Amino acid sequence: MQIEGTTALVTGANRGLGRRFAKALLDRGAARVYAAARNPETVDLPGVVPVRLDITDPAQVAAAAALASDVALLVNNAGSSTHAGLLDGDLDDVRLEMDTHYFGTLSVARAFAPVLATNGGGAILNVLSVLSWTALPTTGAYSAAKAAELSLTNSLRLALAEQKTLVTALHVGYMDTDMAAHVDGPKSDPLVIANLALDGVEAGAPEVVADDISRTVRAALSGPLANLYPDVA
Repeated sequence: MQIEGTTALVTGANRGLGRRFAKALLDRGAARVYAAARNPETVDLPGVVPVRLDITDPAQVAAAAALASDVALLVNNAGSSTHAGLLDGDLDDVRLEMDTHYFGTLSVARAFAPVLATNGGGAILNVLSVLSWTALPTTGAYSAAKAAELSLTNSLRLALAEQKTLVTALHVGYMDTDMAAHVDGPKSDPLVIANLALDGVEAGAPEVVADDISRTVRAALSGPLANLYPDVA
């Protein structure tokens, strides 16, 4: 699909990668960009339309879909990162990860699928992670939720093919955002990642593997498990 002249909605658009998505869409000539956030007053990017949206709140999801009935591109970016482990983490944090990344993303996709169909099919871009494919000891809940979101993305791609809605998965490692502020190591520029993902949408790509760490892990999936987990395999 062509970004210029289209209308898009980005969840979690008040900061981090979501804010960069909104900016990149404006820079590419999108006709309208809805910047959705739990607290729309925190949206400070000129030119966007702030929308109140907690993706775990069904009433807010329905209201957003009714308001933004001209959307042709949905960017499911909203996320959480509690750093909860599966064995010792607070179960409320574990549930929050799944409620956000899986059930929240599903809720938004279900609400906007008819909108996209009415507007010609359009596209959904789901922001996943390299941790959709692998896990770290300190990210058990997040990794499990992102893996579920990956499976959801694949299922949505099949379910929405008949209405000609492109479903693109973005895989990326650490970016220079608040969510990765604790990470000491190389980080990608989130604006660069946003533009790479939008390039993929414009090209009709079902998957965008945006950085070296994601490409390395993606390639390792076809090999022995020891390639990903050398200490325990």
